[in-house]
Amino acid sequence: MKLTLYQIDAFTDHVFGGNPAAVCILDSWLDSQLMQQISEENNLAETAFVVQKNNLFELRWFTPETEVDLCGHATLATAYVLFHYHGVPEKIINFHSPRSGALSVERHANGLMTLDFPTDQTASLRGISEINNAIGLTPIKTIKGKTDYLLIYNSQQEIEAISPNFHLLNQLDCRGVIVSAPGDKVDFVSRAFFPQCGIPEDPVTGSAHTTMTPYWAKVLGKTKLTAKQLSKRGGDLICEFLGERVKISGKAVPYLIGEIEI
Repeated sequence: MKLTLYQIDAFTDHVFGGNPAAVCILDSWLDSQLMQQISEENNLAETAFVVQKNNLFELRWFTPETEVDLCGHATLATAYVLFHYHGVPEKIINFHSPRSGALSVERHANGLMTLDFPTDQTASLRGISEINNAIGLTPIKTIKGKTDYLLIYNSQQEIEAISPNFHLLNQLDCRGVIVSAPGDKVDFVSRAFFPQCGIPEDPVTGSAHTTMTPYWAKVLGKTKLTAKQLSKRGGDLICEFLGERVKISGKAVPYLIGEIEI
């Protein structure tokens, strides 16, 4: 079996920035174990697999260690591949995920693409000592989302200085931990850690912005916000809070097109 593999850098306008994702366009679904093995071999934060059924694209995402419920950057990368290499003429691509339901990506003339994702369901908690010890810095607010914890801090400088204990992070009962604060040049900044998924620090996490955007929209009193993820590669996002949905916009660039032989 031979499969075409695309590697796309998402939430960036230049190669070696943003978050790299692999994309495989399939005629029909492969066995889940095989898709997991391909993702492990790729060793990227996520590999996306997509199958077209009529006018809908079914979409699944795998880290090197597990299948995940939602992935923003790999969805953006998949849309880029479909728009640029598979001749999808429509302005909007409609996806369906078995774990997250209806999703879509809209392309714009300026190169931006916009994800339409469900808003994360969150609850404020008292500080959790195990999480604070793992991150190494006590937050001013702790928020629990569907799969992740969001820790809020006072400044961008605090986010930049965080050096987590990944051994302790890996023992937490959650997918990962997001840290966020007001930005110096954007509305809010963040970093995200997912060691239990095989991703110590994710370069840019689209799904995390479904958790952060509602919080910062309320705090800052506006629905359209600019965001930056402060990983080594860095990523730039534009977010819009629409109540039950969050729109997340960014650019993407191709890095390679190859062939998998199995």
